[in-house]
Amino acid sequence: MEAFATGPRATVRVPATSANLGPGFDSLGLALDLCDEVTAEATSGTAIAVEVQGEGEGTVPLDERHLVAATMLRTFKHLGLSAPGLKIKCRNRIPHARGLGSSSAAIVAGIMLADALAGAGMTRTQKLVLASEIEGHPDNVAPCLLGGFTIAYTTEDGAKAISLDPSPRVHPWAFVPQSKGLTAVARAALPEKVPHTDAVFNLSRSALLAAAITHHPSRLFEATDDRLHQSYRAKGMPESTHLLRALRSAGIAAAISGAGPTVLALTVDDARVPEVPAGFEAMRLEVADGAVQVATSPNE
Repeated sequence: MEAFATGPRATVRVPATSANLGPGFDSLGLALDLCDEVTAEATSGTAIAVEVQGEGEGTVPLDERHLVAATMLRTFKHLGLSAPGLKIKCRNRIPHARGLGSSSAAIVAGIMLADALAGAGMTRTQKLVLASEIEGHPDNVAPCLLGGFTIAYTTEDGAKAISLDPSPRVHPWAFVPQSKGLTAVARAALPEKVPHTDAVFNLSRSALLAAAITHHPSRLFEATDDRLHQSYRAKGMPESTHLLRALRSAGIAAAISGAGPTVLALTVDDARVPEVPAGFEAMRLEVADGAVQVATSPNE
């Protein structure tokens, strides 16, 4: 491996994301303007020190096990570089283990920071492929990298995605519970096989969602319906399921965000949402751009 020149510092901003959006299991996602900001500096030696402010403070590891640090190390190896020592500072706003893509944000931040410090010039496609390999699926890393509404898929060459601009009439709401959830647990609740009619139902709704969120917001309620995953996961998140049903009963396009337990609602224009039950925080957000490098300083 080539030696790595120490000294540079870089800062990136990465957005929260909501995946699935109802029918688009492991394929559709939306970037949200709730962002983490992460700074990394290359230092001499091999020591890794992580500082966390905000979400995850006091609970996540502060060494090479931290997901940003682990991703940076993997990216350096991917680039054929010996890793330097690292000093990483995370200012986190994305809730952890709530279905808002906090792990994807950390992975994307790690790849972008390693690329920036190394001056490797990775393309977005290369970053997406690597991020998807680390995360295991592209539905959250795609909107985190590309922004907007994304359609992600995998090929023999790895993950690919396109980004579309949602209609300005569409406004996301995230209803974030105090309770946490684990993606592995949520995935374990899914059956190995589903009825053919349910698969066809979700195919039609996923196609409709691409049209609804970009040009036909009046169809969002129908487009966010699902039969593949939410009902199977309902027992593991009863409060979120109750809220989801209440929102949809009020005619609001709503879905479990990712693996949950956050509930995402897509309102149109100035549509109001029902009063949020105790135990949830309502966050009115906007659609965000993808991850950006906000600052870089050269070797000293």
